[in-house]
Amino acid sequence: MNSPFVHRNRVADLIHELEAAGFRRLSLFDVKGLLRALSAREQQYSVEFGDQVISEMQMELFCEDDEVARAVEIFRRVGRTGRAEAGAVYVSPVEQAFVIDGET
Repeated sequence: MNSPFVHRNRVADLIHELEAAGFRRLSLFDVKGLLRALSAREQQYSVEFGDQVISEMQMELFCEDDEVARAVEIFRRVGRTGRAEAGAVYVSPVEQAFVIDGET
């Protein structure tokens, strides 16, 4: 499983690239984070955290072990913003996965 945190403006391109590469098991989460803002418009003050935060996206991609390097390469290449610290990719093993059968 790959779990990157990326700037919102990179998500559409990432989805397109991942789908074109054959990846299908992708989830998106709207999160508040501490990535370096691309502009002042991205930032907002969080009373809860007592600091500036931005709206960013957490993307979870589930893939086979032999596909991880290719997925990480796509996230790192397409997720670039032209600035330092454009996001992060975390890779975690999935111990078990079960299919939910739609049959009754």
